[in-house]
Amino acid sequence: MDAPHFRGKIRHDFCSSGFWKTMNHVCTSIVCCLLFATNGLDVWAEPPSPQITVADDSPVASQDTHVKGDGGLSLTSQKPNIVLIMADDLGYGDLGCYGQKLMSTPRIDQLAASGMRFTQAYAGAPVCTASRSVLMTGQHNGHTPARDNVPHYSTYFEEDDVTIAEVLQPAGYRCGGVGKWSLGDTGSVGRATHQGFDSWFGYLNQDHAHYYYPEYLDDDDGRLELTGNAVSREHYSHDLLTDRALQFIRESHASPFFLYVAWTLPHFAAKDEDPDGLTVPSTAPYSDRDWDERSKKYAAMINMLDSDVGRILDLLSELELEENTLVIFTSDHGGHWSVPKPLRTNGALRGYKRDLTEGGIRVPFIARWTGTISANQTNRDVIAFQDMLPTFAELADASPPQGIDGISIVDAMQGKKLDSTREFLYWDYGHCRARYDQAVRWKDWKGIRLGAGSDLQLYDLASDVSESHNIAANHPKIVRRIEAMMDGAVTPSERYPIGKRYRGGPLWTREK
Repeated sequence: MDAPHFRGKIRHDFCSSGFWKTMNHVCTSIVCCLLFATNGLDVWAEPPSPQITVADDSPVASQDTHVKGDGGLSLTSQKPNIVLIMADDLGYGDLGCYGQKLMSTPRIDQLAASGMRFTQAYAGAPVCTASRSVLMTGQHNGHTPARDNVPHYSTYFEEDDVTIAEVLQPAGYRCGGVGKWSLGDTGSVGRATHQGFDSWFGYLNQDHAHYYYPEYLDDDDGRLELTGNAVSREHYSHDLLTDRALQFIRESHASPFFLYVAWTLPHFAAKDEDPDGLTVPSTAPYSDRDWDERSKKYAAMINMLDSDVGRILDLLSELELEENTLVIFTSDHGGHWSVPKPLRTNGALRGYKRDLTEGGIRVPFIARWTGTISANQTNRDVIAFQDMLPTFAELADASPPQGIDGISIVDAMQGKKLDSTREFLYWDYGHCRARYDQAVRWKDWKGIRLGAGSDLQLYDLASDVSESHNIAANHPKIVRRIEAMMDGAVTPSERYPIGKRYRGGPLWTREK
Protein backbone atom coordinates (compact mmCIF):
# COMPACT_ATOMS: atom_id res chain seq x y z
CA MET A 1 0.00 0.00 0.00
CA ASP A 2 1.63 3.23 -1.15
CA ALA A 3 -0.23 5.79 0.95
CA PRO A 4 0.61 6.02 4.66
CA HIS A 5 -2.01 5.19 7.25
CA PHE A 6 -3.55 7.91 9.37
CA ARG A 7 -5.61 7.68 12.53
CA GLY A 8 -9.37 7.66 11.99
CA LYS A 9 -11.37 5.68 9.43
CA ILE A 10 -13.98 6.34 6.80
CA ARG A 11 -16.33 3.37 6.61
CA HIS A 12 -18.42 2.11 3.71
CA ASP A 13 -20.68 -0.96 3.66
CA PHE A 14 -20.34 -2.93 0.46
CA CYS A 15 -21.85 -6.39 0.71
CA SER A 16 -23.38 -8.95 3.02
CA SER A 17 -20.15 -10.95 3.18
CA GLY A 18 -18.56 -8.26 5.36
CA PHE A 19 -17.82 -4.57 5.70
CA TRP A 20 -14.85 -3.02 3.97
CA LYS A 21 -13.07 -0.05 5.40
CA THR A 22 -10.82 2.51 3.91
CA MET A 23 -8.57 4.02 6.50
CA ASN A 24 -7.38 7.56 6.93
CA HIS A 25 -5.52 7.53 10.24
CA VAL A 26 -4.76 10.92 11.88
CA CYS A 27 -1.05 11.07 12.65
CA THR A 28 -0.10 10.56 16.29
CA SER A 29 3.26 10.94 17.92
CA ILE A 30 5.86 8.42 16.87
CA VAL A 31 6.99 6.19 19.69
CA CYS A 32 10.69 6.72 20.33
CA CYS A 33 12.36 4.09 22.48
CA LEU A 34 15.83 2.84 23.32
CA LEU A 35 17.39 -0.32 21.94
CA PHE A 36 15.73 -3.42 23.35
CA ALA A 37 18.54 -5.83 24.11
CA THR A 38 17.50 -9.42 23.64
CA ASN A 39 20.31 -11.51 25.05
CA GLY A 40 18.05 -14.23 26.33
CA LEU A 41 17.38 -17.73 27.39
CA ASP A 42 15.97 -20.85 25.83
CA VAL A 43 13.82 -22.60 28.42
CA TRP A 44 14.65 -25.92 26.79
CA ALA A 45 18.08 -27.03 25.59
CA GLU A 46 19.08 -26.52 21.94
CA PRO A 47 17.47 -29.19 19.72
CA PRO A 48 19.83 -30.99 17.34
CA SER A 49 19.34 -30.86 13.58
CA PRO A 50 17.37 -32.03 11.68
CA GLN A 51 14.74 -33.40 14.09
CA ILE A 52 13.30 -31.27 16.91
CA THR A 53 14.03 -33.02 20.18
CA VAL A 54 13.93 -31.74 23.74
CA ALA A 55 16.44 -32.12 26.52
CA ASP A 56 15.65 -32.06 30.24
CA ASP A 57 13.78 -29.25 31.95
CA SER A 58 16.85 -27.43 33.21
CA PRO A 59 17.03 -23.96 31.64
CA VAL A 60 20.27 -23.47 29.72
CA ALA A 61 21.50 -19.96 28.97
CA SER A 62 23.07 -19.47 25.53
CA GLN A 63 25.59 -16.99 24.22
CA ASP A 64 23.79 -17.03 20.85
CA THR A 65 20.89 -14.62 21.01
CA HIS A 66 19.81 -15.12 17.44
CA VAL A 67 19.24 -18.12 15.18
CA LYS A 68 20.44 -21.68 14.89
CA GLY A 69 19.78 -22.97 11.42
CA ASP A 70 21.08 -23.70 7.96
CA GLY A 71 20.56 -20.43 6.13
CA GLY A 72 18.76 -17.18 5.70
CA LEU A 73 15.54 -15.93 4.23
CA SER A 74 15.12 -14.42 0.80
CA LEU A 75 11.96 -12.38 0.44
CA THR A 76 10.32 -12.35 -2.96
CA SER A 77 8.26 -9.64 -4.61
CA GLN A 78 5.16 -11.84 -4.41
CA LYS A 79 3.03 -11.12 -1.38
CA PRO A 80 2.79 -14.24 0.80
CA ASN A 81 -0.38 -15.75 2.16
CA ILE A 82 -0.48 -15.58 5.96
CA VAL A 83 -2.06 -18.27 8.12
CA LEU A 84 -2.04 -17.37 11.82
CA ILE A 85 -3.14 -20.27 14.03
CA MET A 86 -3.73 -19.42 17.67
CA ALA A 87 -4.71 -21.97 20.31
CA ASP A 88 -6.63 -20.90 23.41
CA ASP A 89 -5.05 -21.46 26.85
CA LEU A 90 -2.31 -23.70 25.41
CA GLY A 91 0.67 -23.72 27.76
CA TYR A 92 4.33 -23.29 26.84
CA GLY A 93 4.99 -26.91 27.82
CA ASP A 94 2.04 -28.57 26.06
CA LEU A 95 3.93 -29.37 22.84
CA GLY A 96 6.59 -31.99 22.24
CA CYS A 97 8.89 -29.43 20.61
CA TYR A 98 8.70 -27.35 23.82
CA GLY A 99 9.34 -30.18 26.25
CA GLN A 100 6.08 -32.12 26.65
CA LYS A 101 6.72 -35.76 27.62
CA LEU A 102 3.27 -37.35 27.99
CA MET A 103 1.14 -35.87 25.21
CA SER A 104 2.06 -36.38 21.58
CA THR A 105 2.00 -33.49 19.07
CA PRO A 106 3.67 -34.89 15.93
CA ARG A 107 2.21 -32.46 13.39
CA ILE A 108 3.09 -29.31 15.36
CA ASP A 109 6.53 -30.77 16.16
CA GLN A 110 7.07 -31.31 12.44
CA LEU A 111 5.96 -27.73 11.78
CA ALA A 112 8.70 -26.61 14.16
CA ALA A 113 11.25 -28.94 12.55
CA SER A 114 10.47 -27.47 9.13
CA GLY A 115 10.66 -23.86 10.28
CA MET A 116 11.62 -21.63 13.18
CA ARG A 117 10.84 -22.19 16.86
CA PHE A 118 10.88 -19.04 18.99
CA THR A 119 11.66 -19.63 22.66
CA GLN A 120 11.13 -16.10 24.00
CA ALA A 121 7.80 -15.15 22.46
CA TYR A 122 5.21 -13.36 24.56
CA ALA A 123 1.44 -13.06 24.44
CA GLY A 124 -0.15 -9.64 24.55
CA ALA A 125 -1.72 -10.24 27.97
CA PRO A 126 -2.40 -13.07 30.45
CA VAL A 127 -6.10 -13.29 29.45
CA CYS A 128 -7.99 -13.80 26.19
CA THR A 129 -9.62 -10.49 25.23
CA ALA A 130 -6.67 -8.25 26.03
CA SER A 131 -4.17 -10.55 24.35
CA ARG A 132 -6.23 -10.62 21.15
CA SER A 133 -6.55 -6.85 21.23
CA VAL A 134 -2.76 -6.48 21.41
CA LEU A 135 -2.41 -8.96 18.55
CA MET A 136 -4.89 -7.15 16.31
CA THR A 137 -3.78 -3.55 17.00
CA GLY A 138 -0.01 -3.73 17.53
CA GLN A 139 -0.43 -1.80 20.78
CA HIS A 140 0.81 -3.24 24.08
CA ASN A 141 -1.33 -3.96 27.13
CA GLY A 142 -1.08 -0.41 28.46
CA HIS A 143 -2.27 1.18 25.22
CA THR A 144 -4.54 -1.32 23.44
CA PRO A 145 -8.34 -0.77 23.54
CA ALA A 146 -9.18 -4.02 25.40
CA ARG A 147 -7.03 -4.49 28.50
CA ASP A 148 -8.78 -7.25 30.45
CA ASN A 149 -11.69 -9.69 30.19
CA VAL A 150 -13.71 -7.46 32.52
CA PRO A 151 -15.61 -5.17 32.52
CA HIS A 152 -17.79 -6.81 29.87
CA TYR A 153 -18.56 -4.58 26.90
CA SER A 154 -20.59 -5.25 23.77
CA THR A 155 -17.64 -3.88 21.81
CA TYR A 156 -14.00 -3.29 22.64
CA PHE A 157 -13.06 -1.81 19.26
CA GLU A 158 -14.39 1.47 17.95
CA GLU A 159 -14.41 3.08 14.50
CA ASP A 160 -10.90 4.51 14.74
CA ASP A 161 -9.17 1.35 15.97
CA VAL A 162 -7.04 -0.29 13.28
CA THR A 163 -6.61 -4.06 13.01
CA ILE A 164 -4.27 -6.37 11.13
CA ALA A 165 -7.07 -7.13 8.68
CA GLU A 166 -7.60 -3.43 7.97
CA VAL A 167 -3.93 -3.07 7.10
CA LEU A 168 -3.88 -6.14 4.86
CA GLN A 169 -7.24 -5.76 3.10
CA PRO A 170 -6.35 -2.57 1.16
CA ALA A 171 -3.06 -4.27 0.19
CA GLY A 172 -5.03 -6.85 -1.79
CA TYR A 173 -5.58 -9.53 0.83
CA ARG A 174 -8.79 -11.47 1.36
CA CYS A 175 -9.12 -11.67 5.15
CA GLY A 176 -10.99 -14.44 6.93
CA GLY A 177 -11.22 -15.73 10.46
CA VAL A 178 -12.64 -18.65 12.40
CA GLY A 179 -12.96 -19.23 16.12
CA LYS A 180 -13.09 -16.82 19.04
CA TRP A 181 -13.02 -13.10 18.24
CA SER A 182 -13.78 -11.58 21.70
CA LEU A 183 -13.53 -7.95 20.57
CA GLY A 184 -17.05 -7.01 19.51
CA ASP A 185 -20.44 -8.71 19.63
CA THR A 186 -23.03 -9.16 16.90
CA GLY A 187 -24.23 -5.83 15.53
CA SER A 188 -21.48 -3.79 17.17
CA VAL A 189 -18.79 -1.76 15.41
CA GLY A 190 -16.25 -4.10 16.96
CA ARG A 191 -17.47 -7.24 15.18
CA ALA A 192 -14.87 -8.88 12.97
CA THR A 193 -16.62 -8.10 9.66
CA HIS A 194 -16.61 -4.42 10.61
CA GLN A 195 -12.91 -4.53 11.46
CA GLY A 196 -11.43 -5.56 8.13
CA PHE A 197 -12.42 -9.22 7.88
CA ASP A 198 -14.30 -10.32 4.76
CA SER A 199 -15.66 -13.29 6.69
CA TRP A 200 -15.81 -14.58 10.26
CA PHE A 201 -17.20 -17.87 11.53
CA GLY A 202 -17.37 -18.91 15.16
CA TYR A 203 -17.83 -16.99 18.38
CA LEU A 204 -17.91 -13.21 18.48
CA ASN A 205 -18.50 -13.23 22.25
CA GLN A 206 -15.92 -14.99 24.41
CA ASP A 207 -18.45 -16.34 26.93
CA HIS A 208 -20.32 -18.03 24.07
CA ALA A 209 -17.02 -19.78 23.29
CA HIS A 210 -17.20 -21.70 26.58
CA TYR A 211 -19.61 -24.10 24.83
CA TYR A 212 -18.27 -26.71 22.43
CA TYR A 213 -21.78 -27.88 21.54
CA PRO A 214 -23.44 -24.50 20.91
CA GLU A 215 -26.94 -23.85 19.63
CA TYR A 216 -25.53 -21.53 16.97
CA LEU A 217 -22.30 -20.05 15.67
CA ASP A 218 -21.82 -16.53 14.34
CA ASP A 219 -21.46 -16.60 10.56
CA ASP A 220 -20.34 -13.26 9.09
CA ASP A 221 -23.19 -10.93 10.15
CA GLY A 222 -25.67 -13.78 10.59
CA ARG A 223 -25.82 -17.17 12.29
CA LEU A 224 -25.43 -20.83 11.54
CA GLU A 225 -28.30 -22.26 13.57
CA LEU A 226 -27.55 -25.52 15.39
CA THR A 227 -30.87 -25.96 17.15
CA GLY A 228 -30.86 -28.78 19.70
CA ASN A 229 -27.08 -29.24 19.48
CA ALA A 230 -26.60 -28.80 23.22
CA VAL A 231 -28.59 -32.00 23.74
CA SER A 232 -27.89 -33.99 20.57
CA ARG A 233 -24.16 -33.14 20.56
CA GLU A 234 -24.13 -33.69 16.83
CA HIS A 235 -21.83 -30.78 15.98
CA TYR A 236 -18.59 -30.29 17.91
CA SER A 237 -17.70 -26.65 17.26
CA HIS A 238 -13.98 -27.23 16.72
CA ASP A 239 -14.74 -29.52 13.78
CA LEU A 240 -16.99 -26.89 12.21
CA LEU A 241 -14.36 -24.19 12.68
CA THR A 242 -11.68 -26.32 11.05
CA ASP A 243 -13.90 -27.23 8.09
CA ARG A 244 -14.62 -23.54 7.50
CA ALA A 245 -10.91 -22.66 7.71
CA LEU A 246 -10.13 -25.26 5.04
CA GLN A 247 -12.99 -23.94 2.91
CA PHE A 248 -11.59 -20.41 3.15
CA ILE A 249 -8.17 -21.56 1.94
CA ARG A 250 -9.70 -23.41 -1.02
CA GLU A 251 -11.80 -20.39 -1.99
CA SER A 252 -9.01 -17.84 -1.55
CA HIS A 253 -5.81 -19.49 -2.75
CA ALA A 254 -5.75 -17.78 -6.16
CA SER A 255 -4.91 -14.41 -4.56
CA PRO A 256 -3.14 -13.32 -1.37
CA PHE A 257 -5.10 -14.21 1.75
CA PHE A 258 -4.86 -13.78 5.51
CA LEU A 259 -6.48 -16.52 7.59
CA TYR A 260 -6.73 -16.09 11.36
CA VAL A 261 -7.52 -19.46 12.95
CA ALA A 262 -8.48 -18.59 16.54
CA TRP A 263 -9.44 -22.05 17.78
CA THR A 264 -10.95 -22.47 21.24
CA LEU A 265 -9.06 -25.67 22.08
CA PRO A 266 -7.88 -26.43 24.73
CA HIS A 267 -9.76 -23.70 26.69
CA PHE A 268 -11.94 -24.99 29.52
CA ALA A 269 -15.64 -25.51 28.88
CA ALA A 270 -18.62 -24.36 30.91
CA LYS A 271 -19.33 -26.73 33.82
CA ASP A 272 -22.97 -27.11 32.78
CA GLU A 273 -21.71 -28.63 29.52
CA ASP A 274 -19.02 -30.84 31.07
CA PRO A 275 -18.52 -31.33 34.83
CA ASP A 276 -14.73 -31.45 34.33
CA GLY A 277 -14.77 -28.32 32.21
CA LEU A 278 -13.18 -30.28 29.36
CA THR A 279 -15.72 -31.05 26.64
CA VAL A 280 -14.46 -33.59 24.11
CA PRO A 281 -16.25 -36.09 21.84
CA SER A 282 -13.98 -38.85 23.16
CA THR A 283 -10.71 -39.31 25.02
CA ALA A 284 -9.04 -41.08 22.08
CA PRO A 285 -6.16 -41.79 21.62
CA TYR A 286 -5.59 -41.72 25.38
CA SER A 287 -8.61 -43.76 26.49
CA ASP A 288 -6.57 -46.77 27.55
CA ARG A 289 -3.96 -44.79 29.51
CA ASP A 290 -3.76 -45.25 33.25
CA TRP A 291 -4.60 -41.60 33.82
CA ASP A 292 -7.39 -39.76 35.57
CA GLU A 293 -10.30 -38.79 33.32
CA ARG A 294 -9.47 -35.08 33.28
CA SER A 295 -5.93 -35.78 32.04
CA LYS A 296 -7.32 -37.96 29.25
CA LYS A 297 -9.78 -35.26 28.20
CA TYR A 298 -7.16 -32.51 28.12
CA ALA A 299 -4.74 -34.71 26.19
CA ALA A 300 -7.49 -35.52 23.70
CA MET A 301 -8.03 -31.79 23.17
CA ILE A 302 -4.32 -31.37 22.42
CA ASN A 303 -4.47 -34.32 20.03
CA MET A 304 -7.37 -32.75 18.09
CA LEU A 305 -5.54 -29.44 17.95
CA ASP A 306 -2.42 -31.12 16.61
CA SER A 307 -4.31 -33.22 14.05
CA ASP A 308 -6.12 -30.20 12.63
CA VAL A 309 -2.95 -28.18 12.32
CA GLY A 310 -1.89 -31.11 10.18
CA ARG A 311 -5.05 -30.85 8.06
CA ILE A 312 -4.32 -27.20 7.30
CA LEU A 313 -0.70 -28.00 6.41
CA ASP A 314 -1.79 -30.88 4.20
CA LEU A 315 -4.20 -28.65 2.29
CA LEU A 316 -1.51 -26.02 1.74
CA SER A 317 0.69 -28.78 0.34
CA GLU A 318 -2.12 -30.14 -1.86
CA LEU A 319 -2.72 -26.68 -3.33
CA GLU A 320 1.05 -26.13 -3.75
CA LEU A 321 0.95 -23.08 -1.50
CA GLU A 322 3.73 -24.01 0.93
CA GLU A 323 6.38 -21.84 -0.72
CA ASN A 324 4.16 -18.77 -0.71
CA THR A 325 2.50 -19.12 2.68
CA LEU A 326 3.78 -18.01 6.07
CA VAL A 327 2.26 -20.25 8.76
CA ILE A 328 2.47 -19.15 12.39
CA PHE A 329 1.33 -21.24 15.33
CA THR A 330 1.02 -19.81 18.84
CA SER A 331 -1.24 -19.54 21.91
CA ASP A 332 -3.11 -16.55 23.31
CA HIS A 333 -1.38 -16.84 26.72
CA GLY A 334 -0.20 -19.44 29.23
CA GLY A 335 -1.95 -22.62 30.29
CA HIS A 336 -4.69 -22.76 32.93
CA TRP A 337 -4.03 -23.73 36.55
CA SER A 338 -6.69 -26.46 36.38
CA VAL A 339 -4.75 -28.58 33.85
CA PRO A 340 -3.70 -31.76 35.71
CA LYS A 341 -0.26 -31.17 37.21
CA PRO A 342 1.45 -34.30 35.74
CA LEU A 343 0.93 -32.82 32.27
CA ARG A 344 3.03 -29.76 33.18
CA THR A 345 1.18 -27.39 30.89
CA ASN A 346 3.70 -24.56 31.33
CA GLY A 347 6.83 -26.67 31.66
CA ALA A 348 9.51 -25.04 33.80
CA LEU A 349 7.74 -21.68 33.88
CA ARG A 350 6.07 -20.38 37.04
CA GLY A 351 2.42 -19.37 37.08
CA TYR A 352 -0.56 -19.75 34.80
CA LYS A 353 -3.11 -17.83 32.80
CA ARG A 354 -3.97 -14.56 34.61
CA ASP A 355 -0.43 -14.38 36.08
CA LEU A 356 2.30 -12.02 34.90
CA THR A 357 5.04 -14.51 35.68
CA GLU A 358 6.43 -16.30 32.62
CA GLY A 359 3.88 -19.12 32.87
CA GLY A 360 1.10 -16.64 32.19
CA ILE A 361 2.57 -14.77 29.23
CA ARG A 362 5.39 -16.72 27.53
CA VAL A 363 3.96 -18.81 24.71
CA PRO A 364 5.03 -21.27 22.02
CA PHE A 365 5.57 -19.55 18.69
CA ILE A 366 6.47 -21.37 15.47
CA ALA A 367 6.92 -19.86 12.01
CA ARG A 368 7.19 -21.82 8.76
CA TRP A 369 7.58 -20.52 5.23
CA THR A 370 8.91 -23.31 3.05
CA GLY A 371 11.85 -22.24 0.93
CA THR A 372 12.06 -18.90 2.71
CA ILE A 373 12.52 -19.68 6.40
CA SER A 374 15.18 -22.38 6.69
CA ALA A 375 14.26 -25.57 8.49
CA ASN A 376 15.04 -26.54 12.07
CA GLN A 377 15.89 -23.14 13.51
CA THR A 378 15.65 -22.02 17.12
CA ASN A 379 15.37 -18.29 17.71
CA ARG A 380 15.94 -16.58 21.07
CA ASP A 381 14.95 -13.07 20.11
CA VAL A 382 12.37 -11.51 22.41
CA ILE A 383 9.17 -10.95 20.42
CA ALA A 384 5.55 -10.28 21.32
CA PHE A 385 2.04 -10.24 19.87
CA GLN A 386 2.19 -6.51 19.11
CA ASP A 387 4.89 -7.35 16.56
CA MET A 388 2.51 -9.23 14.26
CA LEU A 389 0.82 -6.17 12.72
CA PRO A 390 4.05 -4.46 11.59
CA THR A 391 5.50 -7.81 10.48
CA PHE A 392 2.52 -8.65 8.29
CA ALA A 393 2.42 -5.09 6.98
CA GLU A 394 6.02 -5.34 5.83
CA LEU A 395 5.39 -8.65 4.09
CA ALA A 396 2.32 -7.18 2.36
CA ASP A 397 4.15 -3.98 1.36
CA ALA A 398 1.62 -2.05 3.43
CA SER A 399 2.05 0.78 5.93
CA PRO A 400 1.18 0.11 9.59
CA PRO A 401 -0.54 2.78 11.69
CA GLN A 402 1.74 5.24 13.42
CA GLY A 403 2.07 5.13 17.19
CA ILE A 404 1.98 1.35 17.58
CA ASP A 405 4.26 -0.49 20.01
CA GLY A 406 5.19 -3.46 17.83
CA ILE A 407 8.20 -3.93 15.59
CA SER A 408 8.61 -6.05 12.46
CA ILE A 409 10.30 -9.40 13.08
CA VAL A 410 11.00 -10.05 9.40
CA ASP A 411 14.73 -9.73 10.15
CA ALA A 412 14.45 -12.41 12.82
CA MET A 413 12.76 -14.74 10.36
CA GLN A 414 15.56 -13.97 7.89
CA GLY A 415 18.09 -15.22 10.40
CA LYS A 416 19.42 -11.72 11.01
CA LYS A 417 19.88 -9.86 14.26
CA LEU A 418 16.61 -8.29 15.33
CA ASP A 419 17.45 -4.58 15.40
CA SER A 420 14.85 -3.33 17.82
CA THR A 421 14.32 0.27 18.85
CA ARG A 422 11.97 -0.94 21.58
CA GLU A 423 13.29 -0.57 25.09
CA PHE A 424 11.00 -2.95 26.99
CA LEU A 425 7.87 -5.10 26.96
CA TYR A 426 4.91 -4.26 29.20
CA TRP A 427 1.87 -6.11 30.57
CA ASP A 428 -0.79 -5.46 33.19
CA TYR A 429 -3.85 -7.21 34.58
CA GLY A 430 -6.65 -6.67 37.07
CA HIS A 431 -7.59 -3.02 36.51
CA CYS A 432 -11.11 -3.54 37.85
CA ARG A 433 -10.40 -6.59 39.97
CA ALA A 434 -9.24 -7.07 43.54
CA ARG A 435 -5.60 -6.38 42.62
CA TYR A 436 -3.89 -4.50 39.78
CA ASP A 437 -0.63 -6.11 38.64
CA GLN A 438 2.06 -4.88 36.24
CA ALA A 439 5.12 -6.44 34.62
CA VAL A 440 8.05 -5.25 32.50
CA ARG A 441 10.74 -7.18 30.70
CA TRP A 442 13.86 -5.08 30.05
CA LYS A 443 16.83 -6.97 28.60
CA ASP A 444 17.01 -10.11 30.79
CA TRP A 445 15.46 -8.31 33.77
CA LYS A 446 11.85 -9.03 34.66
CA GLY A 447 10.03 -6.75 37.09
CA ILE A 448 6.65 -7.63 38.57
CA ARG A 449 4.48 -5.47 40.80
CA LEU A 450 1.65 -7.34 42.52
CA GLY A 451 -0.78 -4.64 43.53
CA ALA A 452 -0.68 -0.90 42.91
CA GLY A 453 1.99 0.72 45.05
CA SER A 454 3.54 -2.57 46.17
CA ASP A 455 7.25 -3.34 46.13
CA LEU A 456 8.70 -4.49 42.83
CA GLN A 457 9.87 -8.08 42.49
CA LEU A 458 12.94 -8.46 40.27
CA TYR A 459 14.19 -11.57 38.45
CA ASP A 460 17.09 -12.28 36.11
CA LEU A 461 15.60 -14.49 33.40
CA ALA A 462 19.03 -15.41 32.06
CA SER A 463 19.69 -17.47 35.18
CA ASP A 464 16.24 -17.83 36.75
CA VAL A 465 13.56 -18.46 34.13
CA SER A 466 11.33 -19.99 36.81
CA GLU A 467 11.39 -16.66 38.67
CA SER A 468 12.26 -18.33 41.94
CA HIS A 469 14.68 -15.77 43.38
CA ASN A 470 13.59 -12.18 43.95
CA ILE A 471 16.79 -10.13 43.73
CA ALA A 472 15.25 -6.67 43.98
CA ALA A 473 17.20 -5.84 47.16
CA ASN A 474 20.48 -6.41 45.32
CA HIS A 475 19.71 -4.07 42.41
CA PRO A 476 18.02 -0.86 43.60
CA LYS A 477 18.94 1.11 40.45
CA ILE A 478 17.43 -1.53 38.18
CA VAL A 479 14.29 -1.56 40.34
CA ARG A 480 13.89 2.22 40.07
CA ARG A 481 14.39 2.13 36.32
CA ILE A 482 11.77 -0.60 35.78
CA GLU A 483 9.34 1.19 38.10
CA ALA A 484 9.70 4.30 35.94
CA MET A 485 9.00 2.20 32.84
CA MET A 486 5.85 0.81 34.44
CA ASP A 487 4.61 4.20 35.50
CA GLY A 488 5.09 5.64 32.02
CA ALA A 489 3.77 2.70 30.00
CA VAL A 490 0.07 3.14 30.67
CA THR A 491 -2.32 5.52 28.94
CA PRO A 492 -5.29 5.76 31.34
CA SER A 493 -8.59 4.43 30.02
CA GLU A 494 -12.04 5.38 31.29
CA ARG A 495 -13.15 1.86 30.49
CA TYR A 496 -10.60 0.37 32.90
CA PRO A 497 -10.58 2.54 36.03
CA ILE A 498 -7.84 1.07 38.20
CA GLY A 499 -9.06 0.16 41.67
CA LYS A 500 -12.78 0.33 40.87
CA ARG A 501 -14.04 -3.23 41.35
CA TYR A 502 -16.28 -4.54 38.56
CA ARG A 503 -19.47 -6.14 39.90
CA GLY A 504 -21.22 -6.94 36.63
CA GLY A 505 -21.58 -10.22 34.78
CA PRO A 506 -21.34 -11.63 31.26
CA LEU A 507 -23.45 -9.99 28.54
CA TRP A 508 -23.90 -13.35 26.80
CA THR A 509 -25.62 -16.21 28.57
CA ARG A 510 -26.79 -19.58 27.28
CA GLU A 511 -30.41 -18.60 27.83
CA LYS A 512 -30.21 -15.56 25.54
